[in-house]
Parts: sequence; structure tokens; C-alpha cells
Amino acid sequence: MAQVLAFIPDLLFGSRVQAALITAGHDVVLAADANGVREGLADVDLLVVDLTAEPVARAGLLECLSADGLLEGTATLAFYSHVEADVRGMAEKAGFDLVVPRSRMAREGADLMARLLDGSRQ
Repeated sequence: MAQVLAFIPDLLFGSRVQAALITAGHDVVLAADANGVREGLADVDLLVVDLTAEPVARAGLLECLSADGLLEGTATLAFYSHVEADVRGMAEKAGFDLVVPRSRMAREGADLMARLLDGSRQ
């Protein structure tokens, strides 16, 4: 059983991700905002972040996580809107292990998260 922190402001999509993780036997904590992400990273095995949120908050979160080295030692998955290709580069630069379009997250989210939890960064 893994400890998962998810920052997914979209309640419908977030509940879908949460349900997949709980079904797989993992504990899930939902972060309400960027501060919740920073504060909740202490004992987390996987961080899942929705980067389709408001651009200014998203950029601030990525900069903070990257600058503070908060992503080191934690498997990380971020998803973005396919029309914002620059966001992918920002997330990769911040240190996320896997950055995928939201459509791929919707199709393969459970498998992607399972692979990251098993140690595969592909």
C-alpha cells in the first residue's frame, strides 16, 4: 500500500483518480492548493498533479517544487492540457518523472500510477 498525494482541483476527475488509487489499495490524500502540496510531501510515495489549473498558480507551484528540491525521492506524475505543450516542458524542468496529456491520464491513469509506484519511470 502506497501513500499518494493528489492535487486535482477538478472534483469529478479528481474523484476518478482517487477511486482508482483506493481500488488498488492505496491511501490517498487530496491537496486543496499549492500549500497543501508542499506541506503534504513528507511521507508520500506518489504525487499526482493536475497542471490544467490556473496558469499563475501552476507556474508558482512548479517553481517552488523545483527550487526547493521537493520532488526528489518521490514518484511524480503530472498531466496537462494537450493544447498547452509548454506546460509539459515546465513540468519536466521542475523534475516530474512523468508528464502526460490529460487525455492519456483519463485513459491510462491507473496503469501509469501503478508503474510509477512499482519504480518504472516510463
